[in-house]
Amino acid sequence: MLIARRCQIHGMRLTRFTDNALRCLLLLGLEPERCITVHEIAERMNMSYEHLVKIVHRLSELGYVETVRGRHGGVRLGKPAVDISLGTVVRQTEENLALVECFDPEHNTCPIASACRMASVVDDALNAFLAVLDQQTLADMLEPKAALVPLLARRQVVAIG
Repeated sequence: MLIARRCQIHGMRLTRFTDNALRCLLLLGLEPERCITVHEIAERMNMSYEHLVKIVHRLSELGYVETVRGRHGGVRLGKPAVDISLGTVVRQTEENLALVECFDPEHNTCPIASACRMASVVDDALNAFLAVLDQQTLADMLEPKAALVPLLARRQVVAIG
């Protein structure tokens, strides 16, 4: 499963932002019937609360989640898990998919860029990577629900004293 492992593919790495966005969506997809607080998501998914606030804000802007204020508020999926393409989420949460310098004309200093075939090979590889993600939805990632739910169970806090 893509999300459970570190998202590193032969040197290609998704940012922590994207990895955490996918993990956040996964947890929300497991419990679509309720709002979950950002604090609870951060605790259950072992993420930084401050970083997760930024992620939830971005996911809300993109329509993947909706936030609910109030006593029973929190975050919940903004659309069905089957309508959330992993490839689209990655494209929308990664700041820069330029895997090599020559993909970015503003910062390209490579002296062989005009004759080099490496960029087209790397571009093909990136497109293949994204094509695989495009074939998967959040709902597909929720399939091992029986295995995922116990791993993400709410931890009971026991008062000592």
